[in-house]
Amino acid sequence: MLFYPQERLALFIDGANLYSAARALGFDIDYKKLLTEFSKKGILVRAYYYTALLEDREFSPLRPLVDWLDYNGYTLVTKSVREFTDAAGRRKIKGNMDIEISVDMMELAPSVDHIVLFSGDGDFRRLVESVQRRGRRVSVVSSLRTQPAMVSDDLRRQADHFIELVDLQPLIAREGVSPRQHHDRPERTPPQNYIPQPVSLDGGD
Repeated sequence: MLFYPQERLALFIDGANLYSAARALGFDIDYKKLLTEFSKKGILVRAYYYTALLEDREFSPLRPLVDWLDYNGYTLVTKSVREFTDAAGRRKIKGNMDIEISVDMMELAPSVDHIVLFSGDGDFRRLVESVQRRGRRVSVVSSLRTQPAMVSDDLRRQADHFIELVDLQPLIAREGVSPRQHHDRPERTPPQNYIPQPVSLDGGD
């Protein structure tokens, strides 16, 4: 059994990483469903969502999502990033949130029993190991079904449990629109109960 009703849970969502995995699997995340689903699995203490926001833009495509999450049960952790051009003339964005996730997870670990990390980034292996040494269980949510796999083998082996994202799809997928339709042709007037989706940030290292 992965979850126990009386255990205290915390979710740590690497926004860009989760979005990329879901997009590769062909669906969008419904963040209301996600929160509801994990609230059923234990005592949900905190759900953190991490994302970087572009500076110097009148409107960020992430802003509707950030605002929605902030009012609907998530703790938002954001930081500003700037676009830059590398030596080859390619546009890059620095949007790595690893430090923020690590600091918050270590601080919250004494107050919870089980941490669920939504990321496949292998850089988190030592963080997971450190939290486990403090007697906490850690589950990792990512995907092996994408090409290539989104989860680092080291991270998957370190976790107490690995949860395949595609197995959660029936429970947390947003209905009625494909990721490609949604991102290529955004609606100017969102329909009722609309939950916006993030846009991935490349070049996060």
